[in-house]
Amino acid sequence: MTGAVVGDQAPDFSLKDQHGQDVALSEFRGRKTVVLFFYPFAFSGVCTSELRALRDDLPTYDNDDVALLAVSCDPMYALRVFADRDGLTYSLLSDFWPHGAVSRMYGVFDEDRGCALRGTFIIDTDGVVRWTVDNGMPDARNLVHSGSALVSLRA
Repeated sequence: MTGAVVGDQAPDFSLKDQHGQDVALSEFRGRKTVVLFFYPFAFSGVCTSELRALRDDLPTYDNDDVALLAVSCDPMYALRVFADRDGLTYSLLSDFWPHGAVSRMYGVFDEDRGCALRGTFIIDTDGVVRWTVDNGMPDARNLVHSGSALVSLRA
């Protein structure tokens, strides 16, 4: 699967968040490192656990220097209910239409299942991909590993 790799300029995009607001990757250029966090489905067991873990350690992933953007192919309205139910205050972005377009740009779209895979990308303030990891569909990410990578890149 081709997509964004370390050293590449991250593909720019604009998606709606759970509140219907447009969020563009380019908004963060020159200001914040971005953790781009693709996940398969809102309300599924592993995804819910991962997103709650991010919520519980939010200062690591969303602060003055870092923005957390979580992306799935779920509709915006489903993401709103998901965020409200679980107290997720960071941006949940809908890659619903054109279905999976951003996930495809990053090489993490599963054509057979019609969803994003578990891909994580850390993008620096110049818009360059500095770290990435892909996890299998049933495999939860090691968020300690992602957090450590983020801290080391910012040091």
